[in-house]
Amino acid sequence: MKKKFFRLSIFAALIAGFSSCTDVIDLNVPEGTSYPVLDAWITTEPGTQYIRFTKSVPYTQSGATPIISNATITLYDETTGDVYPFIFTDSVYKCEPSSGQIGHVNHTYRLRVEYDSNIYEATDTIKPVAAITNVDYKYKKENTDGARKDGYYVRFYAKDMAGQTDYTWIRSYRNDMSKGNILEDNYVIDGGFSEGLSDGQEFPQFVGESVNDYEHPFLKGDLAIIKLRSLTYPSYFWVTSVQTQMQSGGLFATVLANVGTNVKNVTDGGGKGKILGWFGTSAVSDTSITTN
Repeated sequence: MKKKFFRLSIFAALIAGFSSCTDVIDLNVPEGTSYPVLDAWITTEPGTQYIRFTKSVPYTQSGATPIISNATITLYDETTGDVYPFIFTDSVYKCEPSSGQIGHVNHTYRLRVEYDSNIYEATDTIKPVAAITNVDYKYKKENTDGARKDGYYVRFYAKDMAGQTDYTWIRSYRNDMSKGNILEDNYVIDGGFSEGLSDGQEFPQFVGESVNDYEHPFLKGDLAIIKLRSLTYPSYFWVTSVQTQMQSGGLFATVLANVGTNVKNVTDGGGKGKILGWFGTSAVSDTSITTN
């Protein structure tokens, strides 16, 4: 296997009274293995649904992830028996349903991916999501009412659904829903951070205001877009695990580890291929407001 050598400077800080030193060593680092990566999320939103299928890049390399264009991807509604083929177009796999909507609450879906002589499958169920009942904003001065800087701060209002455990993904955008305009991703249980503590209650203020980027608050004329997405427990566990890995840092950081996948190789006779990523489903409640 091709290997690369890196020069790594290790800076050792010794106890008081000793001088620091810098050593240069050579590390023999293997390139690692590239795996297919599935990014598939089906929602109740009308219109085209997208699935991304790429290859991971070994950690010794940089650059864009290679796109896989020769897979066969099919979605099955296990509740109704409907079948939705996804066609590769413009670097992604797309499905434009004739009915206008694929995802439905309480339906179970199975995704099937045929690639490189292997067949992979995963299932998930669309859970209901709390409805956003209102949204407003307030101009705050720096260091007042929790504001770090002068600007407009948005809050949404929703009530948790009583009698069940609800896992919710809260995402906010500024002006449009392009990837570069994502502000915050937060995840709550029953509208809070613990199961059962706020069951059936209004989302608390700190959750309603979690859609703000406190270092860059909204400006006058900005459009704030807020989406609540329901999650099953496995999907909740997966997205929060990914978030932990991405935010890990510092002396006492969580040790990095591979995040699991719900996509299984079901090839007859036992396939040998491995796949990364996740297949999830969500009901969506959304709203928007422009600061004036």
